[in-house]
Amino acid sequence: MLIIGIGGGTGSGKTTVVQQIVEQLPVDEVCVISQDSYYKDTSHLTFEDRVKINFDHPNSIDFPLLATHLEALKRGDSFEQPVYSFVAHNRIDETVTTHPRKVIIVEGILILTHPEIRELFDIKIFVHADSDERLIRRLKRDIADRGRDLDEVLARYQTTLKPMHLQFIEPSKEFADIIIPNNRYNTVAVDVIRNIVQQKLGV
Repeated sequence: MLIIGIGGGTGSGKTTVVQQIVEQLPVDEVCVISQDSYYKDTSHLTFEDRVKINFDHPNSIDFPLLATHLEALKRGDSFEQPVYSFVAHNRIDETVTTHPRKVIIVEGILILTHPEIRELFDIKIFVHADSDERLIRRLKRDIADRGRDLDEVLARYQTTLKPMHLQFIEPSKEFADIIIPNNRYNTVAVDVIRNIVQQKLGV
């Protein structure tokens, strides 16, 4: 089993890189786990209080649960992965049964910030894009897919996204084995990663 961690700022293009890697691997040999599924359960809070949470701080992530689940996969065990709603700002009652695969990809803005999680990765990747590009991508995604309005996205960017990026996410780049500049479609870097994966799996 090969566990790959893919970090980088919001809107950096992590999902695109993940898709580029996955599309070259057999469907039954790869599993993708999103850090977003591991936001802490906030059922005890009102919706108004949930909205105020700084979701870009490492404290918002249930890293112990993620570590437990990754260790289960390494043992060959399946687990029930939480499902998070960005509309409700909370986990929902549904879960997704996640099975061991030859390649496990874990992606998220904060996954390289946590020492215990980093130790579980065989390959650590950081996807880099400049701040203007990331903001534009974040605006488009949050408005189109998450029901946010322009003012809300910009306010969150100024008060939490940018400060947290500078404090936690950008410094986590130093832990990466590979840094991918992703201001544009980067086929060379992704090809290198795919070759590494295939070599390690003996494909």
